[in-house]
Amino acid sequence: MIELQRAAPADFPGVWDFYGRLIDGMEGLKCRPGWKKGIYPSEDFLRASLERGELYTAWLDGTLAGTMVMNHTCTPGYETIPWAVDAGPEEVSIVHALGVSPDFQGKGVAGQMVREAVRLARAAGQRALRLDVLSGNLPAQKLYTAAGFQYRGTVKLFYEDTGLTDFLLYELVLS
Repeated sequence: MIELQRAAPADFPGVWDFYGRLIDGMEGLKCRPGWKKGIYPSEDFLRASLERGELYTAWLDGTLAGTMVMNHTCTPGYETIPWAVDAGPEEVSIVHALGVSPDFQGKGVAGQMVREAVRLARAAGQRALRLDVLSGNLPAQKLYTAAGFQYRGTVKLFYEDTGLTDFLLYELVLS
């Protein structure tokens, strides 16, 4: 069972190294999120997320097994989707950059992280949890669908690592 917690300032070097190793480990894989070292997730994005208390670490047996960011910030384009819940930004949590170490992939860590994200969002009184997945990233699509998220539509979103690309948007209604 993972232990998900808000990252502490002392965790940052490990988190930064984690994403670098994760991106290196995804090279050559057919299904991957499209992240690029130093571009996304960027050091600035992760540091700002840490400072705002939005960066989470998942620990398994004392080892950093996964990380993610959860906040209220969505990429321009989300507003074009017909969401099931009509809610303001502060009523919806958005999951970003959820990643699991290659050493722990296939062991249910990502599913546990998603369940913890749902628990945290519910505890905060959120009405929905949303996220986007790069078109073609089938493992992520299966993960979120299995966790109860509903596909809401595909839009072109711009991220510095992928450029303007098709992303599938998902929502889990919490209330």
